[in-house]
Amino acid sequence: MKKILLLFLGLVFCQTGVVKAQSRYWIQLKDKPSSLPPSLSPAALASRHQRGLSVDETDQPVHTAYVEQLARLGIRPALKSRWLNAVSAELTPDQATRVRQLPFVKDLTAIDRNLIITSTTPEPGTRVQMAPVMSQIQAEAFAGAGLTARNVSIGVIDAGFHGADSTGALRHIFARKGIREIRDYVNPARPLNSFFQSLETMSDFHGTEVMTAIAGLDPADNVLQGLATDATFYLARTDHGGREFRGEEDNWISAMEWMDSLGVRLINTSLGYAKGFSDPKENYQPTQMDGHTSLISKAAQLAADKKGMLIIVSAGNEGDDRTWRIISTPADAQGVLAVGATNAKVWNRIGYSSIGPEFLPYLKPNVACFSLYGTSLSAPVITGFAACLMQANPKLTNKELISIIEKSSHLYPYGNNFVGYGVPQASRALALAQGQFVPPTAKSIKVTGRTYALRLPDYHEPTVSLFRKKDEMHVLAQEAARIQNGKLVLTRQHGERRTTVDLKQEVIEVIWE
Repeated sequence: MKKILLLFLGLVFCQTGVVKAQSRYWIQLKDKPSSLPPSLSPAALASRHQRGLSVDETDQPVHTAYVEQLARLGIRPALKSRWLNAVSAELTPDQATRVRQLPFVKDLTAIDRNLIITSTTPEPGTRVQMAPVMSQIQAEAFAGAGLTARNVSIGVIDAGFHGADSTGALRHIFARKGIREIRDYVNPARPLNSFFQSLETMSDFHGTEVMTAIAGLDPADNVLQGLATDATFYLARTDHGGREFRGEEDNWISAMEWMDSLGVRLINTSLGYAKGFSDPKENYQPTQMDGHTSLISKAAQLAADKKGMLIIVSAGNEGDDRTWRIISTPADAQGVLAVGATNAKVWNRIGYSSIGPEFLPYLKPNVACFSLYGTSLSAPVITGFAACLMQANPKLTNKELISIIEKSSHLYPYGNNFVGYGVPQASRALALAQGQFVPPTAKSIKVTGRTYALRLPDYHEPTVSLFRKKDEMHVLAQEAARIQNGKLVLTRQHGERRTTVDLKQEVIEVIWE
């Protein structure tokens, strides 16, 4: 597999004379008129009412009078955010100074143009083999219950959807007119009838691969590649593969607000923003992956808390990058479901999958599943998983769905910052969604000394996965250990306080005293 990290430098053109360099900013406004009606469709309002979620000032549009005053200064907002009460715009240094002095402006936040995106894309034509992950998550349990995400709407925010309408595994969606609406925030002038045909950058294949992992069904080989085969979709292109900059976060926020206005509750975003590589003062730092520094994480948290949206996000592909290693934003937001990637057979963390920062007070990633092609394609698998649960019990809230998916996972409750609670299991999740009792598959034992022989007479595989941890959540090292004569001999490492023994169907937490 060729891993393609989309690394592009945005250029700032410095010219002397008449033209001055421009930078993009978020212009955060102070208030809104209380009389403005919410920018929500009747379906969105009904959905909020059904889940007991209030309509507040974050649902009202940005004050038109403020936008008009900016226009009189020659400032044309690129995008507007009712959630953040802000607009984004290109400003010269002189304009930035004048905007800061306006009485209705609360703050001015610069948007960096020198950022990498942490998604990965396979080479065009590479076929994504999803059969192993379907087995890993017990897809047959959903199929046996007739769950195909019927009557569930899914929003997909991505880099592009080139060729989706001619991809065999997605033909069934287009045949039943399952794509309800599309928007291109990168090139809004592009005719929508070329949304699937026009190839601007090679990253425009990325959303197509994501769609396949959510809902793909290969008719030639009859291979199920995604679970949500009967879902309806709303697609937004927010990322330009030719240049990557933090300004694309405002595209993402606008897409989220658009989908919220239509009543879409389930979002897949296999995009993540991490670090830049030109001016260090303008780039994200690892310590800023804290769930509340980036505007994209603030918007994601607001969507989860106030709009009832379930946002499923790729954890990131920086696990092998010693200068970063941790998850990207918005996977760092507490309210989103961040998905890492596992190996196919052992179910521990695959090398590229990003790790949860130790400074977070909550667990990230939340769960994980197998993907050879990056967390960009493990997140959509879990999106299809969530869509089936929403069909099984439409009354479940976003927070209830996250809880069910976590509790169904094979390591629960002994999660860690490598794979979260592990691989979700459809049979357990379905029982939990229907309010049934699910017997525990985990136990803990306390041991003393430096070695311990754990008897495993009923475990028939030659190796077992171990997570050696320095506390309840944080992994020192993972390894595959051999079982000999029905026994696993554990030797405590320096700083090791817990060892999670992953038996797939059972988990044993060894607590060293």
